Amino acid sequence: MVSSIGVLDVIVFVLFLCAVVGVGMIKSRRIAGGSDESTSDYFLAGRGLTWWLIGFSLIAANISAEQFVGMSGQAADYLGLAIASYEWMAAVVLVVVAFFFLPYFLRTGIFTIPQFLEYRYNSLCRTLMAAMMMFILVCVSLVAVIYAGAIPMCELFRVYGVNVSLTTCCWAMGIMAAIYVAFGGLKACAWADLIQGSALILCGIIVTYLAFKALGLAPVESLTMSDGSSVAAGTFADNASSFSKFLALNKSKLHMALPASDKILPYTALIVGLWIPNFYYWGLNQFIMQRVLGSASLREGQKGVIFAAFLKLLIPFIVVFPGIISFNLYKDSMVESASKAPAIQESNKKILASFEAAKASPAPEGFVVYTYDSYWGSASDTAENQQAKVAIDEYNTKVKADAAAKNVEVTEHGKKLVGIYTDSAFSTLLSKLVSPGNGLLGFLLAALLGAIVSSIAAILNAASTIFTMDIYDKYIQKNASQKTLVKVGRICIGVFVVIGCFVAPFIANPKFGGVFTFIQEFQGYVTPGILAIFVYGLLNRRGAGITGVIGLLLNPIMYFLLAQLTEIAFLDRMAVCFVTDLVVMFVVGMVKRLPAPVEFKSNTNLDLTPSRGAQFAGGLVIVLTAIFYIFFW
Repeated sequence: MVSSIGVLDVIVFVLFLCAVVGVGMIKSRRIAGGSDESTSDYFLAGRGLTWWLIGFSLIAANISAEQFVGMSGQAADYLGLAIASYEWMAAVVLVVVAFFFLPYFLRTGIFTIPQFLEYRYNSLCRTLMAAMMMFILVCVSLVAVIYAGAIPMCELFRVYGVNVSLTTCCWAMGIMAAIYVAFGGLKACAWADLIQGSALILCGIIVTYLAFKALGLAPVESLTMSDGSSVAAGTFADNASSFSKFLALNKSKLHMALPASDKILPYTALIVGLWIPNFYYWGLNQFIMQRVLGSASLREGQKGVIFAAFLKLLIPFIVVFPGIISFNLYKDSMVESASKAPAIQESNKKILASFEAAKASPAPEGFVVYTYDSYWGSASDTAENQQAKVAIDEYNTKVKADAAAKNVEVTEHGKKLVGIYTDSAFSTLLSKLVSPGNGLLGFLLAALLGAIVSSIAAILNAASTIFTMDIYDKYIQKNASQKTLVKVGRICIGVFVVIGCFVAPFIANPKFGGVFTFIQEFQGYVTPGILAIFVYGLLNRRGAGITGVIGLLLNPIMYFLLAQLTEIAFLDRMAVCFVTDLVVMFVVGMVKRLPAPVEFKSNTNLDLTPSRGAQFAGGLVIVLTAIFYIFFW
């Protein structure tokens, strides 16, 4: 394993980050701090973003550690290519957003997504959504992105001989993002994203190339099948290409459909559940849509969104495939990493403590059995865990027998004992395949850090816009000057980044169940409700404002009850909440009706002519997505 980072890598790393911040500040210098600086200039880049800026900015704001660490790690785990649904379905959603959502948003001239609800429903609905989005953006998204980004960066730096604490990394990333977004607002973000988005895609392509190259050169005895077993004789020819090896090793992982019983991504979620977070994220999420609201015209906005959709089709090939290959090449390294991962070890200790308490009880309440992955307690694990595995197996056999005698169902403990750290898949690839000293490592590390910083900057910009335009301007100081509103936006960025950097390290506590669970569980309290009121509001223009208020307030109550009373996957819970919300809103809307349908009148000087080229390209995106699903189903 590489022990130190090279001088040239450090130089490239620093120059890249300086270029990102510098370009963002230079491109926005004409408006930053000027006496004529307006809220449109600061929060929406003067509504002058072109399609290529929008496309790269959308991808840079979206792709972060959640993809290169979380998604790559889940691909290395049993999910395999199925996790690509988050990306390929997003491409289809972006097409819908470009032609069905965006025309309404740009026509009304809104600054924020909650502002649209005042046009359709009432000011209370706008305020409720603003409050919900503020909470999600600052207390969930910002905190999670900072933490999820700091973990792999700390690990990567440690691998190459540079020890940086989690807290230090959190503050460094947060401050870097806050500097250029506070200075130049959305325009600074967009130009910085152009560099970071391009570098990020190039980084993924380089790592994918190196992974396939290593797979082609690796001896058969060092490889692992997708199910964790050794490679059987005749699995592939001695002179097989790297891609042929990849297909032969991973037949069980190169599928999009998982059983309905799967707790993360059952095939049932592809029908309704997964569309809900996708439509919310890409169509109604302020920190994504703010880039599109800054479009120079409807034509530029649509072309930018479709460009981003094409890039989303590419992401699984440069994120998911490397994760799968990392397991094929370096499964043993991931097993070793699990013994050094504090979160995994802490979680395992809590599960074992629960098991010891249950074993000591004469009558285990609820007939709970304990599970583990195939690497925990294996022959290569510690003697202590091997003994515990035997005890657990004996205990589970007894519990199942007692439950059968009483005709009672057996339930599994909420978490399983873990013996492999699949989230280390991407960092393992880098540490094994990229040698320091030639500048490439510095570029890759900077690109990954830049991706995280872009996401942080996007969230800070969005949260400050919502607070300034939906709360401060409406309730705290009405009719405030443009200069005052921009100043408030900058102050918000400082406050929010302090909150995010301070709270982020606490996500390491195992009680949150990991960053992915933390994000999804909290998002579910608002996502289905917000999507439901937008869908209803566009389909039914006669329902009174109270229907939107009921839709927003009903969802968190339902989601909480489903989480407490059922065992269904969170995506299926979202689907139930979304459908129920729509049904209730349509019933209420039949009783509480407006005297005339709501009209979304034009409130902008933008050119609202749609793009025919984008329409053709959008159709092509849908066709390509369908081909991918048919081929890999």
